[in-house]
Amino acid sequence: MLGAVETRSVSPVFVGRADELKALNNALARAAAGEPQALLLGGEAGVGKTRLIEEFAHAACREGAVVALGGCVEIGADGLPFAPFSTALRALHRELPAELAAAAAGQEQELARLLPELGEASRGRRPDEDGMARLFELTARLLERIAADRTVVVALEDLHWADASTRHLLAYLFRTLRSGRLVVVATYRADDIHRRHPLRPLLAELDRLRTVRRIELGRFNRTEVGRQIAGILAHEPDPAQVDEIFERSDGNAFFVEELAVASHDGCCSGLTDSLRDLLLVRVEGLPEDAQRVARIVAEGGSTVEYPLLAAVARLSEDDLIEALRAAVGANILLAAPRGDGYRFRHSLVREAVSDDLLPGERSRLNRRYAEALEADPTLVPADERATRLATYWYHAHDAAKALPAVLDASVEARCRHAYSEQLRLLERAMELWDVTPDAVRTALRPVDYTEVYPPCGCDPATTPLRYLDLMAEAAVAGRLCGERERALKITKRALRLLAEEEDPLRAAWFWVQRSRLVQAQARGDGWKELATAQELVRGLPPSEVHAEVLAMVAAWSMLHEPGADALSDAQRAVEYARMVGADDIELNARLTLGALMVDAGDIEPGLAEMFEARDRVVERSVAGVVGRSHVNLPSVLEGVGRSKEAAEVLREGIELTQKMGLLDSEAWVWTNLSESLYSLGRWDEATEAALNAHTTGQSAKPRGGGSTRLAHIALARGDLAETARRLAAARTYFGTHDPVSQNVLPLLRIAIGVAAGEGRLLDARTALYEALDSGFPPGTQRYGWPLLLASAAAEADARGLPVAEPGRADTVERIRTAAKSLPTGAPIWRAYEKWVRAELARAEGVTTPDEWFGVVTAVESLERPYDLGRVRLRLAESLLLSGADDDARARATELLRLVRAAADHLGARPLGDAVALLAQRARLTLGHASTASAPAPADAVESLGLTSRERDVLRLVAAGRSNRQIAETLFISPKTASVHVSNILAKLGVSGRGEAAALAHRLRLFPSETPAAHAVG
Repeated sequence: MLGAVETRSVSPVFVGRADELKALNNALARAAAGEPQALLLGGEAGVGKTRLIEEFAHAACREGAVVALGGCVEIGADGLPFAPFSTALRALHRELPAELAAAAAGQEQELARLLPELGEASRGRRPDEDGMARLFELTARLLERIAADRTVVVALEDLHWADASTRHLLAYLFRTLRSGRLVVVATYRADDIHRRHPLRPLLAELDRLRTVRRIELGRFNRTEVGRQIAGILAHEPDPAQVDEIFERSDGNAFFVEELAVASHDGCCSGLTDSLRDLLLVRVEGLPEDAQRVARIVAEGGSTVEYPLLAAVARLSEDDLIEALRAAVGANILLAAPRGDGYRFRHSLVREAVSDDLLPGERSRLNRRYAEALEADPTLVPADERATRLATYWYHAHDAAKALPAVLDASVEARCRHAYSEQLRLLERAMELWDVTPDAVRTALRPVDYTEVYPPCGCDPATTPLRYLDLMAEAAVAGRLCGERERALKITKRALRLLAEEEDPLRAAWFWVQRSRLVQAQARGDGWKELATAQELVRGLPPSEVHAEVLAMVAAWSMLHEPGADALSDAQRAVEYARMVGADDIELNARLTLGALMVDAGDIEPGLAEMFEARDRVVERSVAGVVGRSHVNLPSVLEGVGRSKEAAEVLREGIELTQKMGLLDSEAWVWTNLSESLYSLGRWDEATEAALNAHTTGQSAKPRGGGSTRLAHIALARGDLAETARRLAAARTYFGTHDPVSQNVLPLLRIAIGVAAGEGRLLDARTALYEALDSGFPPGTQRYGWPLLLASAAAEADARGLPVAEPGRADTVERIRTAAKSLPTGAPIWRAYEKWVRAELARAEGVTTPDEWFGVVTAVESLERPYDLGRVRLRLAESLLLSGADDDARARATELLRLVRAAADHLGARPLGDAVALLAQRARLTLGHASTASAPAPADAVESLGLTSRERDVLRLVAAGRSNRQIAETLFISPKTASVHVSNILAKLGVSGRGEAAALAHRLRLFPSETPAAHAVG
């Protein structure tokens, strides 16, 4: 065995790295102050990344932080799904069991996908679009909650081995960390990141985030190498020896260690310049049994459990322990951190030993691993069992054993929402399919391995598994993990195979998948594919596939071509889904049906249908439909003018989508809430909701919705430059591949407003003509009426201008004709009809108080203060133009005062300017808010210049709430809460939250409330 120096091949003295350690410690300090930190640590293999992380971890522990380490696990060429996160969470579970249980409360079934110790992961639910995003969101919030009251360091090592799901989760975590005393640092081997390495795009993406800091670890200089050798040898080395080792190692810390030990043992002169030989020389100096054990560990994975190693080595216990003692004494192997197994001291040695195995030797070792694990599954942790068994059998080149094992692992990956790994395993299964004996294949059953393609008349427990079943699973997995090009290729191959057999239902199912993929890839609207699927199922008896096709067609038609056919498809989808017991499809179809009924004028029955579907969704916690039920129902309510009801449903939707981690659905809920709050005159809150939509949305279209709302608010407030910027952003987010009226018409309405505001009437007409040429399909009246109103008002405002006269009569007539085609079945639509008619009359120079009085009466019942202010302005104008006797002037003056108050409250500058201009023209005295005669502020808070939202925030600050608690109470983000607090401190002229709270109590700004009462909430 090696001498005493060999046990000190790692220097006990930490050498260099002062700048890097300072950066890590600074991040720790910022995290301790409540600012979460994200760092990437890169460097070549052997440069000292792990040693630096260990030193930082010790320093963090001395500062009272909780440190959780996790490493990416490599088995052969495969990575375990979420391995570093599972290991880190397991460490937190050991250190903070009660705190982690409290942070995970209510979400144990979802989070058990990463940490099985929390319980049984929920199963039986088909994969949905939001499953992985939901898991990611819950994981991020879990870490934030754990780190709310203590500093937590999560260190994830060896990202170059990370599976795709781990990379996706890390990217999500780095993008969305908002609060908590949390440091997340991840390491990777920089020299492994070649051009096509899967980590390379992630690093490029993270480099663009200002919140992520990347640290590159360089090699040691000669002085540092000398200090390292001195630490290893426990005495000052000979300068010539330092020169030689520095030259040969080129400053790589690990090679310095190996060369120093080899030199001390007197074998340096016998080494070749081959790096591999350098790494193998000490392994080859071990006793034969120790070398054999090293080869077994090299092929077993990053860490091999002792019981598994014993089963594979087939040595007596004494011989095995003696072999391990020799390998550990030579610093070749180390005991695993958990003390339950062994790993190589450095992965470079493991790779060298593994590469030195003969092909037959490698497959034999993998077979032994597989046989041992198959005989006793308890030899490895439960969450690793399926993946490792599949890997071992695959590398043992035994297709009969590998295919079922790979399929088992794919099911495990699916249950963990590790769809990238599921896709990889399914592609491996398809590779094995043709070389697997028929007897093995015919014994496989769809019920055990697949779930996306419904049985449709066959018994999945007795029907043999088909190659097409694997293709179906792979297509869905590819869509869910973002590998849509691969999924499209799979569906194309499947349809080519189906062209040779008569299976219209399965073919229709694959066409539905292609429709989803085409839309997701922005290659079209997906209708051609859906129409093909619809034709394939036409005339067939009810089935789950048939019901899904009809539901998809109805939902597509609702957005693109609503009408009688869409209504009929939705009704049949509900009927078929009920007949075959497909609850999720039925609930989705009922939401579509209800919306189409409302569009057709059957308002109350349609809303009742949607409310009932919503109640069932909430009762059953159907994650795949919760988002849609709380987006579509309030959207329809808002469309018929019931904004308060819409806002109530949307508040419930925010709570549910946040709880379930449905980020894109949450973004759409925020968008719709912004619209309803705008209608109700709560514009500051509407702005916050739209910003939340923009920041929460993970895909483009929800962000487009948020940008549209922000443009709408900016237009009403007179900021045309901001409106144009947000309008351009919304158009970019929505794209041009799939135009739908609910996106196109609001953007055209905003474009009309911007053009009119800038005096570009001809451009406003161009936008109007674009809308009129496309027409207003049934169900688009909620977007059509405001657009026609904007155009009519623009024409009226431009009356008399030379540029307006050519084409004005034709434009007015086209607007009038289009208005006649829109339904007026709801009070808000009737109000719009009267308003448009009055604006067109004004555009023709005819305006009467009676007509505008009718408009005001219609709008007053809608609880829309901005709209009411606009029509009151027109009524005041018509009164002044009608003869302007004293009574008319008095009525007009009172109306203008009301409109000005509303404009000031909303921040609607153009409306306020119009009031001032009309009063000036009519020589009316309205008074000024700043004079003594003006009404006094409603309370002391308003006198301080605080907005209504800042009032709410100050109330919670005075009650001692943190930014995170304020955000949760007011349904805003912690960052938004922080901005409000900063604004409040500036307006109050105080330096901190404590002074602001003291001032609020001293001035008795909230006399009816006590801090204790707030603290309870």
